[in-house]
Amino acid sequence: MKNKKTVPNQLYGLLPTNADGIDTLTELALDVQWSWNHVADELWQQLDPELWDRTHNPWIILQTVSREVLEQKLTDKVFRGKMDALMAFKQRAATETKWFQQSYPNTPLTCVAYFSMEYMLSEALPIYVGGLGNVAGDQLKSASDLGVPVVAVGLLYQEGYFRQEIDRQGAQQALFPYNDPGQLPISPLRLPNGEWLRLPITLSGFTVWLRTWQVQVGGVKLYLLDSNDAANLPTHRGITTELYGGGSELRIQQEIILGIGGWKLLMALGIKPEACHMNEGHAAFLVLERASTLMNQTGLSFDAALAITRTGNLFTTHTAVTAGFDHFSPALMNQFLGDYARNELNIEFETLMALGRQSPSNTSESFNMAYLAIRGSGAVNGVSRLHGEVSRQLFNDLFPRWPTHEVPVGYVTNGVHMPSWDAEAADQIWTEACGKNRWRGGLDAVGDNISKVSDETLWQLRTRCRHDLVDYTRKRLARQFMVSGHSPGVVDIATKVFDPNTLTLGFARRFVEYKRPNLLLHDPERFIRILTNHEQPVQLVIAGKAPPYDESGKALIQQWVQFIEQHNLYQHVVFLSDYDMLLAEHLVQGADVWVNTPRRPWEACGTSGMKVLVNGGINVSELDGWWAEAYTPDVGWALGDIQEHGNDPAWDAAEANALYELLEKQIVPEFYNWDQRGIPVRWVERMRKSMATLTPQFSANRTVREYTETYYLPAATRYVKRAADKGAAGVSIVKLRQAIGNEWGTLTFGDVTTETIANGYLFYVPVMLGTLTPDQVLVELYAAGVNSEAPECIPMETDPANNTGSHYIYTAVVTTHRPASDFTARILPSYEGIAVPLEDNRIRWQR
Repeated sequence: MKNKKTVPNQLYGLLPTNADGIDTLTELALDVQWSWNHVADELWQQLDPELWDRTHNPWIILQTVSREVLEQKLTDKVFRGKMDALMAFKQRAATETKWFQQSYPNTPLTCVAYFSMEYMLSEALPIYVGGLGNVAGDQLKSASDLGVPVVAVGLLYQEGYFRQEIDRQGAQQALFPYNDPGQLPISPLRLPNGEWLRLPITLSGFTVWLRTWQVQVGGVKLYLLDSNDAANLPTHRGITTELYGGGSELRIQQEIILGIGGWKLLMALGIKPEACHMNEGHAAFLVLERASTLMNQTGLSFDAALAITRTGNLFTTHTAVTAGFDHFSPALMNQFLGDYARNELNIEFETLMALGRQSPSNTSESFNMAYLAIRGSGAVNGVSRLHGEVSRQLFNDLFPRWPTHEVPVGYVTNGVHMPSWDAEAADQIWTEACGKNRWRGGLDAVGDNISKVSDETLWQLRTRCRHDLVDYTRKRLARQFMVSGHSPGVVDIATKVFDPNTLTLGFARRFVEYKRPNLLLHDPERFIRILTNHEQPVQLVIAGKAPPYDESGKALIQQWVQFIEQHNLYQHVVFLSDYDMLLAEHLVQGADVWVNTPRRPWEACGTSGMKVLVNGGINVSELDGWWAEAYTPDVGWALGDIQEHGNDPAWDAAEANALYELLEKQIVPEFYNWDQRGIPVRWVERMRKSMATLTPQFSANRTVREYTETYYLPAATRYVKRAADKGAAGVSIVKLRQAIGNEWGTLTFGDVTTETIANGYLFYVPVMLGTLTPDQVLVELYAAGVNSEAPECIPMETDPANNTGSHYIYTAVVTTHRPASDFTARILPSYEGIAVPLEDNRIRWQR
């Protein structure tokens, strides 16, 4: 992964001393690897315990702490020893041979460029909202652990996503504090001569300058762009102010900066990735700029360049409903990309628009970013097995006449970066059982090793984590009540809420209607009885934000807050405001049970429940997203019947009652069924099974290795092959696609005949190919799946001795118990190794 040298350590902020060792502290502070290293916590905590507790931002601490404190600590042998040990670990991690280098020493893959609108790396860098950023951040961290050669591109937001306060009436208030770059763990990208690397980009005829930044994520670099450059007009400086803020005009400019500007940045740095990974469709404009770069290098047409570059692009969709994709009107597209299409891509504007339309000839149809990503990629995947099925249905219209199961969307189920979410006590147990490097390679032995941990140790883990969550909840709730203006008496109540020995449920996510965050409030009296049972009480911690303009989501939050207040349930239920990564860490570490209640199939994957696994938490969830493939009765509890019911109120009521029944008859009694040692043996066995089987399976380690082996490596191989000889393969593909297209409408079938043979049939299918030849098409027999049987697809062959002119006889022997009438012949394009139907969606059926 070669790139031009930059000088990232010329800092944006100033430090109060030049004492010996400050350079080491600075390097450690500007590498967010500290966010998944419990030992590092101790170092920063010593400098300013209160500030560390509030921010978890080493870079702020270094700029805030006094010169005297810094210099005193840097001469302290114990502090210096910890600092030097962390630096030694960092240096070893940078030079050691990791999983990728060991497994694939001879591969054409030298660099994967990962593009995402948001990244959740640490609460110290608030450029995330939730699940999408969580996936992106955790995959970068695991790529670093595994040595996968990834660079990442995103945006630096001046305000990011909103901060949440809950007022005395329980209403959500949105605040937008400024993210001072000087206090974020980032560095300006500087050229060797000290100049700050700034990139010009054209937006609606104006030149907009983009500032560039670098985030060190262990062995991975994340590059960020922002438009808040003093040379820009005020309206342009604000483009990168809010994450997911504003309307379509702001969004299209952000996505142009991410996709086109992001690719330009990689080129300016001399980084030449073989594979590009688009984490959602926001970055799909990189499809255009990557092709444009190849056009300039080789003189190829846009179509030929795209035929080459798309093989190196991967599109991951996280969306479960059509409305979730970004759409832009033709007028908006023309305003921002019309000249770009004509001048940079040398194509007509309508040719560009066709790439983002279901019906390319429908000039009134808006531009869909997901459609561009699909038409510009060599592979597409969803983020769970069920979401792969849902996505094939969503994109079926792009592949007319193709069976849904053959729509080219695979899946890689998300996972989480376990070292980022484990409690310190959990980390100690996992380290003793599985070793310090357990998440840095294969995971074959992890499950067996953690299974050997004793009941006593596992129960001590849960007890300690629950105690820590109760302590944290009391402090945070008291501060929250003070901010919202509650009386001193109510603030005092907050300092005494909860019992550290009580079964603790966690529920935290975006408050939107499809996630049904208020399902537990369906029957308030019954729920209160569950919570306040004198012998077997239950307590619940809730957190989550509603989108700032979603009044229905805000009402769901207010309903919870008012429910707690009206029934004086502070000892049993709390709503903690301003859900961020720090709060999420405490919740997933401390909750005994994680509750998830989305409407199937609208949860593409969901990752919050995965985070409790490493800490011995157990899930009770709808059979949607990841839980649909994770659930077995010995690892947790399930809601739902594996069917889809829409927003049927009767079904919501039925599932609420089912959840109450699970709590009353299974979850609560099992937790409190303690033996003479004070250990709930059945509960601990469920913990052990969940930790051993699910933690490795739903770790980002497995996810990143799967992406590498299933997508990145093949993408690099295909891209390098097609790019050879100045892209000759791209020219050939375009010519053959056009020739086949000209002839396709003339292809016809003759009368199909069959012979009955032992255990099946011999099929004869006459095919008239016109000017096409057998090496340009594939003829198959197809039978749809029936009665839970899989569809059958049998390739047919032709014998030159039986062919006359353009008339060919294709034959196939089919071993089957099904009638011959179930099988239909079809013709597919087949040339230059293209992926069908992704690269050419033509198909012709016999009937």
